[in-house]
Amino acid sequence: MTSLNKRILQTLKRPLVLTALVMLPVGWSAVDAFSKDHAFLINASPSLPNWAFWLDKHAPIARGSLIFFEPPQSELVEAHFGRGAQLFGKRVLGVPGDVVSHHGKVVFVNGQKVATRLEETSLGIALHKGPEGPIPEDCFYTGTNHPRGLDSRYAEIGFVCRGQILGSGRAIL
Repeated sequence: MTSLNKRILQTLKRPLVLTALVMLPVGWSAVDAFSKDHAFLINASPSLPNWAFWLDKHAPIARGSLIFFEPPQSELVEAHFGRGAQLFGKRVLGVPGDVVSHHGKVVFVNGQKVATRLEETSLGIALHKGPEGPIPEDCFYTGTNHPRGLDSRYAEIGFVCRGQILGSGRAIL
């Protein structure tokens, strides 16, 4: 290294270090703010085809959105998924104002078939017919293509409302 390069390096060293020290909290603040509104989720259930999702806590929710929510606490959820907070990920199949109806074991939203109900879970726990009628404001009808998915077709989950929803996600892996 030439003496000129050494002098330039010595001259710039202090301002570069000071700039880095000033920028570190700014960068950390941006990462902290981002992490409050976003999350990386791993799927442990076969009801969705992907295993990793990116959650945005403020993304708009519409028909077809993938939402993540806390299911109602119940013995059924605990028996299948364990104690403690569980997070469910499901597609929005019905939005506020849509009409849900059941004809036998087939479930319809606005007259279109969205699911078929089962009588019991894989552990033999009885399942009950989910809600019918207009979907209330701030609530959604959720489901997946998985035949054994635990979703809005059953009373044990019902409509999923804003207070339960953590955010909308998208599959990344």
